[in-house]
Amino acid sequence: MDLPWVIMIEILSRLPIKPIFRCRAVCKLCGGTVQVTPKFHFHPRSAILVGSCNGFICLVGGLTHIENHSVYINNPLFGEYFKLELPKWEISVTQVAYGFCFSEVSREYKVLRLVDRKVQDDIRASELEYDFGKANVNGTLHWMDSEKTDSIYCFDVETEKIKSLLAPPGLETPSSNLRLAELGNCLCLTDNIHIWNVNINIWWMKEYGIAESWTKNSILVESIPRGMVNYSFEPIFIWKDGEILFQSCSKLAWYNPEMKTFRVVNVDSDVIASTKYTPSLYSLKTVMGDDF
Repeated sequence: MDLPWVIMIEILSRLPIKPIFRCRAVCKLCGGTVQVTPKFHFHPRSAILVGSCNGFICLVGGLTHIENHSVYINNPLFGEYFKLELPKWEISVTQVAYGFCFSEVSREYKVLRLVDRKVQDDIRASELEYDFGKANVNGTLHWMDSEKTDSIYCFDVETEKIKSLLAPPGLETPSSNLRLAELGNCLCLTDNIHIWNVNINIWWMKEYGIAESWTKNSILVESIPRGMVNYSFEPIFIWKDGEILFQSCSKLAWYNPEMKTFRVVNVDSDVIASTKYTPSLYSLKTVMGDDF
């Protein structure tokens, strides 16, 4: 960037379009931390990470049982964000939950809003377990009911209809102690609450929608690092060689299934929330157009 602008234009005008776009991917310093700089109007510890799609992240600022919370869509690579306009808060609403997804068919991004209402006797009337999961597989968001272990609810992003899948047969762990995740484009179910003398179990749906394709793998409790025992384990990402990144409380660790060992990931501070993220060179201005 020390070159005169006239010379810069002369160089760029001689290049094909692909190298010009590639240069945007390598213009940051190597080895440093990428800072997310959008000026959100809330403290990071009050943020709820809804999910990530194609390089865009959905965040909720504030508590979802009060009216003045906010929902943002953000591209951390460029520091861009915009705030969603939410429906009017009604007196009967007690809490809301959000999901973030992308339709491969319509090429549309969608933010889902599940509303929990109170009825006359002040009993919550929500028909569904009150939280969308981050398990976005096959264009479908998945979650479980807190009182049932035989079914997994599915929201088809394109048709906007709800259906269900059969959970692993013989599942005895309460669904409140389970967590759904997407690993390698497979729907997975894992123990969310880990007890010091019990192994961590992961169920994989090898063929989507086929109940008979559920397979179970166990992580031996002896392999869990000190400081992570007796905490929840949430799978975040699976690497090409099969290593799985887990979040446990405020720490991150890679698990090698062949060696049956963990290695802790050094992070500058405690981890509040984590999600799989692939950077995008698409600007929010390109996606939103004049609505940005």
